[in-house]
Amino acid sequence: MTLKEKIESNRFIVCGEIGPPQSCDGDVIRSKSKHFKGYVDAVNITDNQTAIARLSSIASAKILLDEGVEPIMQMTCRDRNRLAIQSDLLGAAALGIRNVLCLTGDHQKFGDHPEAKGVFDLDSIQLIATVATMNRGFLLSGFEMKKAPAFLIGAAANPFAEPFEMRIIRLHKKIQAGAHFIQTQPVFDLELFIRWMQRVVEMGLHEKTAILAGVLPVKSVKTLLWMKEKVPGVKIHDDYINRMKQARDPEEEGVQMAVEIIQTLRGIKGIRGIHLMPALWESITPTIIKEARLDMTN
Repeated sequence: MTLKEKIESNRFIVCGEIGPPQSCDGDVIRSKSKHFKGYVDAVNITDNQTAIARLSSIASAKILLDEGVEPIMQMTCRDRNRLAIQSDLLGAAALGIRNVLCLTGDHQKFGDHPEAKGVFDLDSIQLIATVATMNRGFLLSGFEMKKAPAFLIGAAANPFAEPFEMRIIRLHKKIQAGAHFIQTQPVFDLELFIRWMQRVVEMGLHEKTAILAGVLPVKSVKTLLWMKEKVPGVKIHDDYINRMKQARDPEEEGVQMAVEIIQTLRGIKGIRGIHLMPALWESITPTIIKEARLDMTN
């Protein structure tokens, strides 16, 4: 079954994530894919995340396909105008890539090319609408294609950024634009996330799209503190920081925290799946999947 079919069947979804290398070494993707194959339903391929130049998300997604892993190709608006976006989408579809996650993209000032010119011809909501238009057989110019793509459209949501109500409004707009599934930022504040999901359910948005909650396993308290201080919109409950500070084995504690978060998330009304983001720790994926009892067949 494809990711689209799994979402339509109402089964619980588990996605992973791989960051491409800062080189043309495709074997990095091939090696990392082994940690996800047979454990998750699909794997995100990031697109120059944190505004750092990396192996193309399209090429990386094709490598994953060849390795027997269904990719979710991320596409950002930072680096492309609408011509390049449509061209890249058509190219990805021609290569057999069926899933795209639409993002505005981290501002270039946060990366290692701060002098780069950001494009931002479209934003993430407009990008979602563009992909939906192409799925219907038309380019933004109005030209009708002889063969149209059939993308499963994804989008991101940050339940933790302020103002809170604006997060709900943006989610609603993304669903209206055509998002079939939503991946959230990593959950480290369950109280705030539950409050967000209650609003999502009140508005019936969980019935219009598949909400996949973000889970990021960490190895050290340093990672949590860096995220809390440097990543905009991230909320990390002090309990997690204290646990990592006091842990005899921080990696083991990081796994346990991720498993506990997953188990709590599975009990929240409206959650359709998990988006696991083991940044630079892809090898831990099978362990977390097994300990959290996230069986792909359930």
